[in-house]
Amino acid sequence: MKVHKLEKIILMTGGVTLLLFLSVLFLQNFTFGHHHAAAIETVDPKKTDETAPFNKPGLKKVSEKEWDYELVIVASVFQYSPSEVEIPVGAKVKIIATSKDVIHGLEVVETNINLMLEPGLVTEKIATFRKKGEYLVLCNEYCGNGHHYMSGILKVVDA
Repeated sequence: MKVHKLEKIILMTGGVTLLLFLSVLFLQNFTFGHHHAAAIETVDPKKTDETAPFNKPGLKKVSEKEWDYELVIVASVFQYSPSEVEIPVGAKVKIIATSKDVIHGLEVVETNINLMLEPGLVTEKIATFRKKGEYLVLCNEYCGNGHHYMSGILKVVDA
């Protein structure tokens, strides 16, 4: 069976494009620190308000850890708790988040923080905030009729 020259070119172009695509995925996942959230810990979504650390959401300073602060966030019915947080510039923060009701997203605009929050699964991400300013926190997973109202503010301020 003879393969036409044009068919060979099309097959080679497709193969090279596929290899390029897979290479980009590999680089994103392993080199640049973009990971799918792996829930190591779980919590009963009905008892989130009673379970530490989600019973006291917010920012707290920690000691003797590889990060400076822990930011606990709970997503529920078109809101984040807390909806506004102030973080000192240069702080290394471990974000610990979960959802109480449905799947939500937690994206901090202009950063590489993009988490999927599933009910009962604890999602964590360590980030360093080096640039002062206000960062919008958005839900990027459709969570119902009020989804477009679900937002928050992360303020990075002088220490």
